[in-house]
Amino acid sequence: MKSLSVYLFFTLLISGAALGQTKYYTTSGGEMIFSFATIDDNGREESAVIRWSPFFNIQTMFNADFSQNFGFFGGLTLRNVGFIYDQYRIYDETNPEEYTTVKKKFRSYNVGIPLGFKVGDLKKFFLYGGYEVELPVNYKEKTFEGDRKTDKFNVWFSKRQEQFQHGFLVGLQLPYGANIKFKYYLSNFHNQDYTDGNGNKPYAGLKSNVFYISFNANLFENTKFYPTSADKGKYY
Repeated sequence: MKSLSVYLFFTLLISGAALGQTKYYTTSGGEMIFSFATIDDNGREESAVIRWSPFFNIQTMFNADFSQNFGFFGGLTLRNVGFIYDQYRIYDETNPEEYTTVKKKFRSYNVGIPLGFKVGDLKKFFLYGGYEVELPVNYKEKTFEGDRKTDKFNVWFSKRQEQFQHGFLVGLQLPYGANIKFKYYLSNFHNQDYTDGNGNKPYAGLKSNVFYISFNANLFENTKFYPTSADKGKYY
């Protein structure tokens, strides 16, 4: 209900702001992600190894600028997000006190719908913030023992993750299309109730919230982002 209320709030604001000078346009850009995670593994506070994902992060934004200093945006995204956990424990089925520590690389491709606002000089330098709901479409997991990869698989629309991922985002748009963004996922990356074919729950008690810093190119830059002399007095 809280997620729905946030979406309705932004939708009403956007639909209600039917101002005569509102500028509507679309933008698109890539995203280079450096992700981490806060991890609570059955009461043990752990940290994630930094994960770099420069590829297949696509974003298209639909912009509504009500003035030169304030606007809203919504969009559609495809994002490669995940985390690396090098203290994952695999317990011995015959002796619960015995376990092996391995490194796990978790990755998910998510389709997202962000909604947010922009404030500042929309031609050059401004802040933005918002909220995004994402649908995980492809899950991948790799297991390493030392430097040796021992297992790898990926699944479409896997039940290993929560059905929807969601979180808030804040960012800074710089001149000439450069952009820095921070995002924190309020949802847990894994479905802790997931049961595999052997009746085990590999993510029981594993609470992990991904967050990342990303560098974006042309995320909000319109084709008329910088007016010419002929456009003096207008904003884009």
